[in-house]
Amino acid sequence: MRVDRCDFSGYKVYPSRGKVYVRGDSKTFRFLNHKSESLFLQRKNPRKIAWTQVYRRMHKKGITEEVAKKRSRKNVKVQRGIVGADLASILAKRTAKPEVRAAARAAAITKAKTEKRDKETSKAANKGQSNVPKVSKQAMKGGKGGR
Repeated sequence: MRVDRCDFSGYKVYPSRGKVYVRGDSKTFRFLNHKSESLFLQRKNPRKIAWTQVYRRMHKKGITEEVAKKRSRKNVKVQRGIVGADLASILAKRTAKPEVRAAARAAAITKAKTEKRDKETSKAANKGQSNVPKVSKQAMKGGKGGR
């Protein structure tokens, strides 16, 4: 049994069904029914008519077997070191207990305070030793003042 396709709708045309239309240039067209033939003769585009197979294929209707959901990629978090510290030191600081962290902070504060105090005492000692006369900035540049 030979089954043809409708030239407009794309549906199957079984033997003894439908119509055959022969154009002036002797090209033949098979149609399933009068509706398809009429729309073809009106020069309607089957891609724009919702019930035709061409429309359904274009707009991806009725494809259920091949539809596999696209896998979305999951973002994987990667930990890396930064310029001042490598990953091991960062993880060690993160996992340190609060008591250890507080002790380290207190030690750092006392160290900074002692360094500041030493710097101020050395500055005070150097201040008394310098016996260079004070000259204003304008005088340094050669302006009026300390000549």
